[in-house]
Amino acid sequence: MTDGSELVITRTSDAPMALVWRAWSEPEHYSKWFGPKGFTVPQCTIDFRVGGKYLYSMKGSDFESWYTGVYKEIVPMTKIVATASMADPQGNVLDPSTIPGMPPGWPTETLIELTFEDLGGKTRMTLHHIGFPAGEGREYAGVGYNEAFDKLAQSLRS
Repeated sequence: MTDGSELVITRTSDAPMALVWRAWSEPEHYSKWFGPKGFTVPQCTIDFRVGGKYLYSMKGSDFESWYTGVYKEIVPMTKIVATASMADPQGNVLDPSTIPGMPPGWPTETLIELTFEDLGGKTRMTLHHIGFPAGEGREYAGVGYNEAFDKLAQSLRS
């Protein structure tokens, strides 16, 4: 998408591809690192197959939100494509315009495409989060993803 509604982040991890893949595809790994600095993922379910759903909560000191989506494409050790939406704890998609503090025009659903490249003991990940409107919300999402990738790097070392 070239209309400016795409957030792109590329990171190289010092971990092997199989470990990085598990960090994204298994809830016990995902919940250890995802979210910005200071946030945790206390609940996470992942049905990791095309058509399967994920649901997780992200909790900060005074903030908790839920996110869900459906896996559209999975190419083992290569690519994950999934929708992404805000949700309630039961996994029902929420209309962002009804959520206090959400920027105006925030879409109900966006698309995440994550690709992996094996660099011989290291792994390059490229995240394309498509559908963000320009502005402050997308800037915050970029900061949050970068902080999450920092947490991922640390969790892969331990």
